[in-house]
Amino acid sequence: MIGTNELAIILILVIVLFGAKKVPELARSMGKAKLEYKKGMDEAEAEEEEEEEEEPAPKPKKKKTTTKKKTASKKTKKKTSK
Repeated sequence: MIGTNELAIILILVIVLFGAKKVPELARSMGKAKLEYKKGMDEAEAEEEEEEEEEPAPKPKKKKTTTKKKTASKKTKKKTSK
């Protein structure tokens, strides 16, 4: 974690590098960038949720069951009928 001493040193360096007039502009633009990033993330999550809701659940596949009728040949019919 960054302590108060480190934050103070960073703040002084920023003021020296950019000037006192530019610091509020930089902070404002950083805040806007953060807001835009958050909006983008929220929109992406919403789109993902919509896509998941739109996709229908896959239907279970039915097994094909075929029943073959057993037909006796003419020869076996004659033998059984005698």
